[in-house]
Amino acid sequence: MAKLYFHYSTMNAGKSTVLLQASHNYHERGMRTYLLTAAIDKRAGTARIASRIGISEASETFEESENLFEKIKLHLVSSKCACIFVDESHFLTKEQVWQLTTVVDDLGIPVMCFGLRVDFRGELFPGSATLLALADEMREVRTICHCGKKATMVIRSDENGNVINDGDQIQIGGNETYTSLCRRHWRDAFFK
Repeated sequence: MAKLYFHYSTMNAGKSTVLLQASHNYHERGMRTYLLTAAIDKRAGTARIASRIGISEASETFEESENLFEKIKLHLVSSKCACIFVDESHFLTKEQVWQLTTVVDDLGIPVMCFGLRVDFRGELFPGSATLLALADEMREVRTICHCGKKATMVIRSDENGNVINDGDQIQIGGNETYTSLCRRHWRDAFFK
């Protein structure tokens, strides 16, 4: 039975690594997958999912304005697919998450989404909020704070290492911009 999965975490937990490994497992068994990532995130290059440990795979991208049910249906015309993987799923719109539920429910194809749960202000992304509401299964990908506790939050810093506590929800960046922390250390840094 197909399901909608949401694998969530904070930055640098290995979400993309888990996604690429799961897709590889399908390929080893002779099954095709369909990889999607947000067009807005070009850190690994355009149309590419990459992990900090050095593995990567070509993918297709999605824009905020696209109908993902129609995009996936069109893809299936030319290529059979055993599972769909969506990286950077926090960038999905509420409507796009509903479209993915239609892929699962009407086309019978599992969809595995990987993304952040909250932003640097501790607020849910719209895509993540909808995935938390609609996913059939949710799995936390864990990482740790510098203190050794589980990291559940992320701070944004400027080029001088100063914590930023205001601004646009979306700013593409990696280790140079974001640091994962436990809630206590996030509070200490964010409200300093």
